[in-house]
Amino acid sequence: MELADLLAPAQVRSLGSIASKKRALEELSKLLVEVAPDLSATDVLTSLVNREKLGSTALEGGVAIPHGRMRGLDKPAAAFVRLESAIDYDAHDGAQVDLIFGLLVPQDATQTHLDILKAIAERLSDDGFVQALREATSDEALHIQLVSELPTQA
Repeated sequence: MELADLLAPAQVRSLGSIASKKRALEELSKLLVEVAPDLSATDVLTSLVNREKLGSTALEGGVAIPHGRMRGLDKPAAAFVRLESAIDYDAHDGAQVDLIFGLLVPQDATQTHLDILKAIAERLSDDGFVQALREATSDEALHIQLVSELPTQA
């Protein structure tokens, strides 16, 4: 599955002042239920918070991929937020997080879940890609960058 198929422009936002991981996850939950209206933002938040209790979903370099499996979801749902200021996210490298890619998949979609997570993690591990996300000047530019093809390595 391509990120362009998973991530609608309306699910990509730059957010102003967010002071905590929980608040960032609340905002992400609201975006996720926009593409999965049969779910409640409260249930989505609970799923994301419960996953975080197992261990932080932060990667190195100020990015995180909170994710969960949800009953009542028939296809994967995604949202992305860029924070104005980085927040403490309990990252293993101690870095604060300012780029957060949220993912929900149907309860029984284990392999799909892993495949999508791998693809997102690979994208968000590319320093040039991450820098371009941080430099995007609008939500539209941010979405275009997110779904663009990475250049092939020579």
